[in-house]
Amino acid sequence: MNAPWKPAASGNRDAFSAFLCDEAALDVLRPVVIEMGWQPEKCNKGGLRNAVQSLSITASPNILMVDLSESGDPLSDINALAEVCEPGTVVIAVGQVNDVRLYRDLLASGIHDYLLKPLSPSQVRDALVNAQAVFSAPKSHDPSVAKRHISTAVIGTRGGVGASTLATSLAWLFSADEKLPTALLDLDVHFGTGALALDLEPGRGLTDAIENPARIDGLFIERAMIRANDNLAILSAEAPMSAPLMTDGAAFVQLEEEFRQAFEMTVIDLPRNMLINFPHLLADVNVALIVAEMTLASARDTIRILAWLKANAPHVQPIVVANKVQTGVGEITKADFETSIERKIAFSIPYDVKAATNAAKLGQTFADANRTSKAGVAMRDVAKTVMGISEGEDLDDSPKAKKSLLGKLDLKSMLSKKPKDAKAPAAAQA
Repeated sequence: MNAPWKPAASGNRDAFSAFLCDEAALDVLRPVVIEMGWQPEKCNKGGLRNAVQSLSITASPNILMVDLSESGDPLSDINALAEVCEPGTVVIAVGQVNDVRLYRDLLASGIHDYLLKPLSPSQVRDALVNAQAVFSAPKSHDPSVAKRHISTAVIGTRGGVGASTLATSLAWLFSADEKLPTALLDLDVHFGTGALALDLEPGRGLTDAIENPARIDGLFIERAMIRANDNLAILSAEAPMSAPLMTDGAAFVQLEEEFRQAFEMTVIDLPRNMLINFPHLLADVNVALIVAEMTLASARDTIRILAWLKANAPHVQPIVVANKVQTGVGEITKADFETSIERKIAFSIPYDVKAATNAAKLGQTFADANRTSKAGVAMRDVAKTVMGISEGEDLDDSPKAKKSLLGKLDLKSMLSKKPKDAKAPAAAQA
């Protein structure tokens, strides 16, 4: 009774709830419910459509009894119930149509049992006891088939390096090409472009989560996130500039926890300043993509972010990605950049303004709109690498430099480089 990527059931749910059309059925049900130790107030007047309306704004119970007597198309209405019913809910249907084919179709759709009217106390009691046994049965855990989850933080060393472009593209590739349930969390609360890149309205989900972290559970995630495709859901915001970010970061951690339960892949578009204010955001992140450009400032900040990760999140696998690369145009060469950061650049994504314009016009992610471009191919290579990373795997094959951290970036020597036949002194060129 759930959509493909719905989160795991929350622990704060009622034990039982019922929606029956007539008083006669309710009169039979209430004494049995009391006998089971449940609240008789949870026996509501109304059929399946009333159940759908109620569960669209509240969490579904552990056991749900719903009346199909007033339904013209029970199977279609059951599908509507599945859209609002959380995973783990055991559903018992009640009806007055004695049809074996309907019974089998209902069971195939996920219904636990189907009871014919008029109801009898023994019939209802047996159905509820069986449902309770199914719900309380211990779940078998097979480590070999445990669902994996890879959380990737995309961090730009400077504004405008294209970290958000890479984040949205990766999320799209995971969900559309690899068919993996994926969450995209855009933590630039005021100026995020995650939803914009996917041609979506961001909604209020992220700001609501920040304002009231206690509300965050599986049901909240399901309703607050915006679907971009069958496997991709996004949580983004465009908070007013007059509303400062007032949070201790608890909401972000809770969101990441719910994502681990509901998705296989999480992509976090993480502004670099968030590392300063909320270092615990990387507690459960597997991979950090550090997006840089071939400039002195970006090299300096790559060094600082790598050092921060080593000190504060040593479990995270850092991968340096050079974006918007133009041959012979950068302030420093690739070799100088790698020397300064004491690490190889894992991926170089070429600068392609036409491809970026094309994506914006189509309202698509860069990777989706430009599959055959060199930049699009490079992004797919990044996605495949992230998917192949497991805990404990180390992709750092760079040579270990001998210089101290303070001596890593020799800005003066980089700026003063000149052709051998140049006559001007180095200082003048700097």
